[in-house]
Formats: sequence, C-alpha cells, structure tokens
Amino acid sequence: MPLIVTGTVGIDTVYTPDHGHRENVLGGSCTYFAAAASFYCKPVRVVAAVGEDFPPELRQTMDRFEGIDHAGLEVRKGSKTFRWGGKYLDNMDQRETLYTDLGVLAEEPPAVPKAFRDSRYVFLANTHPAVQLGLLEQLPQRRLAVADTMDLWIETARPELERLCGLIDGLVLNFDEAEQLTGKRNTVAAARRILDLGPRFVVVKKGEHGCLIVHKDGIAALPAYPTEEVVDPTGAGDSFAGGMMGALAREADADESLDPSAFGAIHRAVAHGTIVASFNIERFSLDRLATLTRAELDERYRRFAGMVRFG
Repeated sequence: MPLIVTGTVGIDTVYTPDHGHRENVLGGSCTYFAAAASFYCKPVRVVAAVGEDFPPELRQTMDRFEGIDHAGLEVRKGSKTFRWGGKYLDNMDQRETLYTDLGVLAEEPPAVPKAFRDSRYVFLANTHPAVQLGLLEQLPQRRLAVADTMDLWIETARPELERLCGLIDGLVLNFDEAEQLTGKRNTVAAARRILDLGPRFVVVKKGEHGCLIVHKDGIAALPAYPTEEVVDPTGAGDSFAGGMMGALAREADADESLDPSAFGAIHRAVAHGTIVASFNIERFSLDRLATLTRAELDERYRRFAGMVRFG
C-alpha cells in the first residue's frame, strides 16, 4: 500500500508560554506526516530535500519510526536546510513566526524517485501549488490524491491552486483559508464552493474546535480530542493528515473494492487523524510520537468513538 508524501523536512525552534522552548528540533510537514502515517501503513515514502547542515541526530530521530522510506530524501551539498522559528501565544491556538530561512526550499524541488512512481496514495503537503502539480504529474498510478495549502498560496498562486483542485480527490485547509479562497464566511458554504473546483471532499480544520468534512455525498463534523496538556501544537495539522491518509491507505488496500474517497471512509479516517494529532501536541517536536504505542493509539480511538456516539 505505497503511501507517498511530498513536502518539507526542517529544523525548528519553538517557544511556548508555559513549557519553555526547544531549539533546533526536527520539524517539517513530511516529518510529522510520515511519523503519524507509519502507525497505520507501510511503507510511507518521503520526497523532500535537506542541506548538508542537517544534523545526524535528527536523521536518527527520523529513523526511529519503522516503515518510513527515506530514499526520496535528498541531501544537497552546499545547501542549507529549511529552518523555522515560532512563538505560541497564551491561548496556544495562535503563534507568530520569528524567522523563516527557506534554504533548499528556494531551490528546485526534489524529483520523485523512479521506485516511488507506482505510489497509489498521495499526499501533497503544503508548498507552492506549481510544485504540487509537478509532483502529481510524476505519480500516474495514484488511486487517491489529497493536498494541503495555506493563505500565502491562495494570495499569490490562486490560478495554480485552482488547477490543482481540479486534479485531486481532496483538499485539507484551515477555516480561515477556506474563507480566503472562496469569499464565503460560512465554513460549509466555503467548502461547497471549493468542491465546485473539482475535489470530491474538503476537510476544514478548526484547531481546538475540531474539523468539518464536506463531501459530495454528505457532511460530518468531529470535535478535537480533549487533550489535558498542550505542550507544542507544531505539526498538529501534518500529523492529523498523516493519520488520516495512513488509515485510508490501510483500509483501501485491505479491500480493493472500497473507494478510498467515499464519504464513510473519509469520516473514519479523519477520526484516526484526530487521535494521532492529539498525541503529537503533548510534547515538543516528534518526542511523543516516538514513544507512542499501538495500544495507546487504539485505546484513545476507542474513547473518542464513545465520546462522539449518541442516541
């Protein structure tokens, strides 16, 4: 069940109001996604680039997650790794960016290795839509393709983003980004307008308020899992997407007759993504996911299912 993710591997520095800060820790969209997805399916193929300054100890952290194939991770001589620094505000739902050093992100994107081009489940993590389009073209055997985006691309690369929407099965974005893209303040109305661009479903993330699924065959809402202690929200969205796509790939691969973009499949997968993200935010970087067990994951999923079931 080859699942592939394209995006970033980076080095983060994170400041929080209640739990201090961490400098030069592992970050990046591919990193969080692949770690989360690896609990559900194998292999998880990573396509990204780092510079020759990427620390060996961070590579060792990545290697702690079994089932992740890093053959598509380019290490570029003479280049610098993408770095980001951020500070979370008191409510932990908002942050300010302290610095962004693009490094390899300012260079040509990595190519999809030939051995990866048979990947059937594709997640295009947040990057320029033109880059996402180029990567998607290299994956002709895809069965399901989902993309993430952000406000910057909505503002500066809307034509490419709208073209991408016509080629993918699903789009994941925040509620304010959905409004920015469509001009609709109502989240349901905004998601329906995005469906008109081509995707079969849209997952709108609302932070501590959970998420909304708007599908051509129905609508569903899920709350966030009530985590008692939030240490570091960095990577929550990417680990959410990793859990979602990993669960979809596992379920669809077990039954070839299943449509992985069907409403029921998406609903179940989003619940798994919610649970993985709830663990991710309990520690800095990937520290919590690195110690997470399958038993812990299944038990929290069971509790979550009980919380949202009624009648």
